[in-house]
Amino acid sequence: MDKQELLKNVGKRIQDIRVSKGLTQVDLVGKIDGDIDTTNISRIESGRTNPTIYTLHRIAVALDVKLEELVK
Repeated sequence: MDKQELLKNVGKRIQDIRVSKGLTQVDLVGKIDGDIDTTNISRIESGRTNPTIYTLHRIAVALDVKLEELVK
């Protein structure tokens, strides 16, 4: 698996979990601890950016899932 494919898979997983919980990107941003905006979430979900482990951790906490769920 190349980098771009991995980023798209992780982004799609985040989006799928977010949607399954009935959250918009704005809702998710409101639940994330620290400074992040909807543009960044959009880039992560589309696989256009490489989020840090810390950012993925904050997203996992906001979605109430384990970090592993985002990258499996």
